[in-house]
This record gives sequence, structure tokens and C-alpha cells, in this order.
Amino acid sequence: MLPDRIKLIWDFRGETAQNTAKHHQIHLDEFVQMEKIPNTQSGFEQLSDMYAIAYLIVDKAHMIAVRDALKPHRGEVGK
Repeated sequence: MLPDRIKLIWDFRGETAQNTAKHHQIHLDEFVQMEKIPNTQSGFEQLSDMYAIAYLIVDKAHMIAVRDALKPHRGEVGK
């Protein structure tokens, strides 16, 4: 991930974490399409049996608007 990109992350825990994260990615994609936000990447990762994340990588210029609209749990700056 490049330094001018931000990874917004939603954490999900419990037995249904993977399914919830996967489903959340669908809503992230719908939001990006509806709002016409360019140059994004979404996904989900299962980090353990009881913990998964959904994420949306956006350009720094779009981060504030996306953050305020979707309220991620945390974010990471490109590395």
C-alpha cells in the first residue's frame, strides 16, 4: 500500500466474524459505486477462528469523507 493511501478497517469477532466481514465488504463496494469514489480496493481477511476484518483502501484525499460516512473502527497509513 502506498503512503498516500489509507486502509480503513472494520473488526468483527465471534463465530460469525468471517461471514460478517465478507458481507460487510459487499456494502463497502456498494458505497464506493454509489458515491463514485475512484481508486479503491476492498476486501476481508480471516485473522483467526473468531476474528475477521473488512477493509477499504482509499486515496488520502477521500479518507475524511469515507471515514465520516462509514465510521470504521480504525485505519492504517500506507506502508
